[in-house]
Amino acid sequence: MANTKIGVVGCSGRMGRMILRVLAATPGCAIAGGSEAPGSAALGDDLGTLAGLGSLGLKVGDDVAVLLSQSDAIIDFTTPAASATHAALAAQARVAHVIGATGMDETQMAAIGAAAARTAIVQAPNMSLGVNVLLALVERAAAILDADFDIEVVEMHHRHKVDAPSGTALALGRAAATGRTVDLSAVAQKVRDGVTGPRKRGDIGFATLRGGDVAGDHTVIFAGEGERIELTHKASSREVFARGAVKAALWAHGKPPGLYAMTDVLGF
Repeated sequence: MANTKIGVVGCSGRMGRMILRVLAATPGCAIAGGSEAPGSAALGDDLGTLAGLGSLGLKVGDDVAVLLSQSDAIIDFTTPAASATHAALAAQARVAHVIGATGMDETQMAAIGAAAARTAIVQAPNMSLGVNVLLALVERAAAILDADFDIEVVEMHHRHKVDAPSGTALALGRAAATGRTVDLSAVAQKVRDGVTGPRKRGDIGFATLRGGDVAGDHTVIFAGEGERIELTHKASSREVFARGAVKAALWAHGKPPGLYAMTDVLGF
C-alpha cells in the first residue's frame, strides 16, 4: 500500500517542525511538502534541515494550493483566519484537512463548516489521546456531581500563546456543561477582578496562566463541601499533539466529506 502523502502548513513553527519529525518517524506516511506565509524567512529552506532530519530535497513554499496538489491530506496549526482560508482551498482540491488552530470566531467556523461539505475536515481543540480521555471523564463527573460541587477549569501554557482561555480549556468547560445539561455561555465565568461577590451556584469558572515553555497543563476541579476532585492532564512535549494530528490525517484520508472531531478519529 502506498504511503499517505501529508503536507504541513505552517511548517517552520514549533508545531510544524514537530509534525515533520513525527511524520518522518511514522510508518505509512510520506512528507508531501510544507508551506509558510508569503515573506516568511523560512521560504526556500529544506524541510528536513528545518526539522533537524537532514536534507530531504523538499523546499518550503508559500502557495497552499500547490501543496494541496501534492498531498493526500494537510495538517494545519496556523491561525484561525488562515485555517478558514485553507479549508476552502482543501475543499476545492478534495484533500483532507486537519486543523489544530484554536480561537475560531463564528464566521471562521461557518467557513470551515461549508468546506466540510466537500472534503473531510478534522478539527479539535486538542489532538492528544489523553486530553480526549479527560474530556470524556469531565463530562461523566459533571453528570454525576450536582451543583453543590463548583467547577473550575485551570490551564497553563507557554508565554507565546495568543488566545485565552485555551481551546482545550473551553472544550473542558463545554464537556462539564454537557454533563450538567446546561449551556456553557450561560454559566461561564472567565474573568474575576475586584470585588466580585460570592461565587454563583452552577457557574463554571476559568483561570488562565501563561509563562515559560509549558506545552499545556489543564485541570478541572470539582470543589464541594469538605472534598475536592481534580482531573488533570499535563503535556510535557508538543509531540503528543503532533502524533494525534498525524493519526487524524491518516484517518481522514479517503473519508467522506464532513466535519469530524478527535472522538471520531479515536473511536470514542
